[in-house]
Order: sequence, then C-alpha cells, then structure tokens
Amino acid sequence: MFRSFFLNKKWWLWSLGGSVVILLATWYRVQLDVQINEWFGEFYDTIQNILKKPNSMTFPEFLKILLKFAQIAGILIIVAVLLEFFGKHFVFRWRTAMTEYYQTYWHKVRHIEGASQRIQEDTMRFAKIMETLGVSLLQAILTLMAFLPILWELSKTVTQMPWIGHVNHALVYLALLFSLAGTVVLAVVGIKLPGLEFNNQKVEAAYRKELVLGEDDENRAQPPVWRDLFNNIRKNNYRLYWHYMYFDLARWSYLQFAVIVPYIALAPSLLAGLLTLGTLQQIVRAFNKVQDSFQFLVQSWTTIVELLSIYKRLKGFEQQIKQSSSSSN
Repeated sequence: MFRSFFLNKKWWLWSLGGSVVILLATWYRVQLDVQINEWFGEFYDTIQNILKKPNSMTFPEFLKILLKFAQIAGILIIVAVLLEFFGKHFVFRWRTAMTEYYQTYWHKVRHIEGASQRIQEDTMRFAKIMETLGVSLLQAILTLMAFLPILWELSKTVTQMPWIGHVNHALVYLALLFSLAGTVVLAVVGIKLPGLEFNNQKVEAAYRKELVLGEDDENRAQPPVWRDLFNNIRKNNYRLYWHYMYFDLARWSYLQFAVIVPYIALAPSLLAGLLTLGTLQQIVRAFNKVQDSFQFLVQSWTTIVELLSIYKRLKGFEQQIKQSSSSSN
C-alpha cells in the first residue's frame, strides 16, 4: 500500500514532492486562519466602540475593515481550492501506483475471492481516505502549533474557572482535558465498529461476486443463493446500524456540548467585565481551534473505521500475493 508509492523511484516526484507541497499549502492555510482570528478580535472591539460612541466611524472606514477580511478570506479560498485540486491528483497517482503493483500479480491472484474489488475499489478508497485523513491530521497539528501559543497568551486574562477557582492558563488545560476525555470515551464506545465494517465488506463482496458470475453463467446467482447472500448483508447492516446509532448519539452529544464549554469557562471573567467583545471572540475561536485539533480522532473516527476496514482487506490481499509468489518459486 505504501511501498508501491513512497518507496518507488518512479513516483518520488509525486509521493515525496507532492507531500511537501501539501505540507506547505496546509501551513499557509493555517497562517491565514490565524490572521482571520486576529481580524475577528479587532472587528468586534471596533463594534463595541461604535456602540459606545455612535457616529465615531465613517462608512468608508468601516467598509475598509470588512474589505480586509474579504482579502484574507479570498486568499484562503484560493489556497483551499488549489489544495483540493492538487490533492485529487495526488490521490490518483497513489492509486495508480498501487494498481500497477497489484496488476503485476493478477495472473496469480485472480482466483482469490474479491480480487477485482481489492484492485479496483479498495485501492481507490484507501488512497482517497489516506489523503483526506493525512491532510486533516497535518492541519490539526499545524493549527495546534499556531493557535496553542495564542490561546496560552489570551488565557492570561482568564484565571477564574467555575467551581474550581484560580487556575493559570486554564483554557489550555481545559481544551486538552476535555478533548482527551472525549477521545477516550468515543474510542471505547466505537471499539466494535472496525471489525463490523470489515465483516460488512466481506458479505458485500461475496454477494457482488455471485452476481458477476451470474452474468456469464446462468447456473450462478440463482434465487436461493442470492437471497441467502443478501440476507447476510441485511443482518450485518442492521447490526452495524445499531452500533453506529449509539456511537453517533455519544459523538454528537459530545460535539454539541463542546460548543458551550468555552463560554462556561469564560463566564466568571465575562460577568466581571474583564473581557472586551473582541477579546471574547478571539478567545472562543482560538479555544475552538485548539480543541478541534485535539479532537482529530473524535471528528474523524467514522472515517478511520472505514480506513481500518480497507487496510485489513488490502493487507490480507498482499499476504495472499506473497504466498502465491512463494509457492510458485
């Protein structure tokens, strides 16, 4: 899966060079996000001053502030779109490298159940998910590196926590502990999902293979057979739906509660009048950015489950390739 793309000289320009391009583009995107966070602080402080002193700013001056945001946001949109475009090409080159490797052994593994799905569908999904998760993880790390010092600095003015009292840099510790707790809880709640997803793909592959064989052989895919195969799919999907239901309930409850956590933490300072509107917005956005970075596993868990399922199938396929190669030598 990785060796065919990252350790093959033929693909180094795309695998290594492309990774560097994605790294730099993601880093620049995070820097633009930092600029937007600073803009929000200045903008809401300006709003607060205008409300205190009506007619203290002209319309052209106010419009200039808004145009500054439009400039930063415009660059951010362009970078995001180009990164998405480049990422699609990166994914397809990775898929191509994997496909070429597997096709080399096609004559030895064509008899393996689901071999066509491994080469056609799983390579596509694996490369795509790896790129998506890789960029998300990279962005989470770079965002954390950029916003953690900002939150650390901003939290100097917020030392009183509800029910706890005085804690220096409390917001940083709160973001870390709350995210860690959510990750652990959801990992435990969703521990069965990778295995269930793997089993689901197995029964889907068996059903699909029988239908494909039935296209050329009228004795295959007879009603009793495909009904039995589809019944396996039904049972597995119903079981999967149940486990995803309580996992999603826990996941969305956690994420919705996370929205109000910074406001609860800021309540003592806010009620005491220690924060301006701009500072409040900066702190909340920085807190959410840091918290989102810590919550990478929480927000990506369903995608990770799908990736683990595909990885297990491709890993098993590669082991069969090695066994076929060894037996033929």
